[in-house]
Amino acid sequence: VQLQASGGGLVQAGGSLRLSCVISGGIFENDAMGWYRQAPGKQRELVAGISVEGTTDYIDAVKGRFTISRDNAKDTLYLQMNSLKPEDTAVYYCNKRIGRRYSWGQGTLVTVSS
Repeated sequence: VQLQASGGGLVQAGGSLRLSCVISGGIFENDAMGWYRQAPGKQRELVAGISVEGTTDYIDAVKGRFTISRDNAKDTLYLQMNSLKPEDTAVYYCNKRIGRRYSWGQGTLVTVSS
């Protein structure tokens, strides 16, 4: 299974980005999925998750600002990020929400300037 995340970039505080992650080689529709991030010097953390049925969950730091969604027909996971803050700066990854994770892809870098 390969995970290809894209959509990151440099944005000013208050701006928006939409991340995409294409999952190839697996049965995407059968997996609960999540977006993770790793900031410099910090451990990777789960930011948002979405179940097979579409139920979502978020960490408190991004609630009301980030929206996770999935398109099973395109084997693609999305993360809409609004009202970005400098503390959102990190490399963002997608992967399974629970169970044994797939091999992590390269992720996509999001940099938010103040």
